[in-house]
Amino acid sequence: MAASILIADDDAVARRLVENMVQKCGYETIVVDSGDAAIARLTALDAPVIDAVVLDLVMPGLDGMGVLAKIREAGLNIPVIVQTAHGGIDNVVSAMRAGAQDFVVKPVGIERLQVSLRNALNASALKGELQRIRHSREGRLTFADIITRSETMAGVLRIAQKAAASTIPVLIEGESGVGKELFARAIHGSGERKSKPFVAVNCGAIPDNLVESILFGHEKGAFTGATERHTGKFVEASGGTLFLDEVSELPLAAQVKLLRALQEGAVEAVGGRKPVKVDVRIVSATNRKLLDRVKSGQFREDLFYRLHVLPLTIPPLRMRREDIPHLLRHFLARFCAEENRLITGISGEVMALLSQLEWPGNIRQLENAVYRAVVMSESDQLGLADFPQATAQSPGISPAVSVAQRHHGEPMIIGPAFHSTAPLISGNEVPIVPLPSAGMLTMLTSAGEVRPLEEMETEIIRFAIAHYRGQMSEVARRLKIGRSTLYRKLDEASAGDQATGDADPAS
Repeated sequence: MAASILIADDDAVARRLVENMVQKCGYETIVVDSGDAAIARLTALDAPVIDAVVLDLVMPGLDGMGVLAKIREAGLNIPVIVQTAHGGIDNVVSAMRAGAQDFVVKPVGIERLQVSLRNALNASALKGELQRIRHSREGRLTFADIITRSETMAGVLRIAQKAAASTIPVLIEGESGVGKELFARAIHGSGERKSKPFVAVNCGAIPDNLVESILFGHEKGAFTGATERHTGKFVEASGGTLFLDEVSELPLAAQVKLLRALQEGAVEAVGGRKPVKVDVRIVSATNRKLLDRVKSGQFREDLFYRLHVLPLTIPPLRMRREDIPHLLRHFLARFCAEENRLITGISGEVMALLSQLEWPGNIRQLENAVYRAVVMSESDQLGLADFPQATAQSPGISPAVSVAQRHHGEPMIIGPAFHSTAPLISGNEVPIVPLPSAGMLTMLTSAGEVRPLEEMETEIIRFAIAHYRGQMSEVARRLKIGRSTLYRKLDEASAGDQATGDADPAS
């Protein structure tokens, strides 16, 4: 899913020109004709997320300076690029002081606008990453810090936000690397306990003989090596939230004592003489099916129902591929800042490839892939050579530029522009190949037989992806299919290509 740019200009001709340029840069556009309409779009509760604004300074009614003031009053952290036909220094200074990210003079060229948008989005991504890190360290992480544009994740976020408003026990399920602890911290940071401690415990990393001591504490001399009194994680988190990560790994003996602590709201330290009252909110997480552990006798059923009051399942990254471009932009900004590297973007073919991979390690694997690419890259753009592990893990998926090649021996005739080399797109988005000028579908095979419907459908989908420059939402809308159906058909086509290649040694 490409970044969304809001364009506000009262001049219909100028508005259309800017819209075309922004779309050619690979972004989605939202167009309004006044300052009031721009503010309405930016502040509407059900409006789609907007990543940047191209704002005309001179408009009737609420002008550009007024829009900037209202954006500041609303506390919106959206980069704004202002444009006007009057390029005086006073206008520049006033706009920058009012919070504008950049300033362009009408009529702006596509190269200047592309650089301005790229810089604005990169700066916004870096600012968001720094804020996210600061909020995490201070225990103030909220759901606004979670990077997602996926409709699948929208339902999960709604449930989590409702859970944050109470003290209901939450069990977060999901594969390793999907961000379970991030959700736990957001639940804590969005609730009434946000000023109290958030204590995380990885139950799978604690030796069995130390679980009770770490969770519930121990008295001095309670066992060999207990030279000091230890309060335990429950007491440390009193008044706040205790996050039990990988709770399914707790040994059965510790599960009994954990159940008692949850029932009575008190813990008894190892070697202690009386229980200590605690007030903690429990958020637990597991990357396994906890109910399967219950059925196999490895997890207590009564404890399961104590923890499984409000289950929250986070979908894997392969189920929300539209999040990948936005995650890549944020990771790229953060690692470039940490490693002091000047890398301005990711090529279109790489973006297409990374968006098709399965990512079994989910967000953590994607993050590490970008980290390696930033460290090892010798260019100011990340290309295919910078992601060798990602390319190697899925040999059946080729870069999207390969759709211009022959399909089962048949050429796809869609105009000469489609066969040129894909350019480097510096906007960190999903444009894949140069925009084709025309499209023609070959109906017959070389033997004169009608081609299978599945093959022609695949070509139509790939042509649509190229035509709409990788904007998958627009592709799905134009083809009148759902995005999940679109991704499924792409996966089936890639699997079919791989199977054909394996079956035909000459391929």
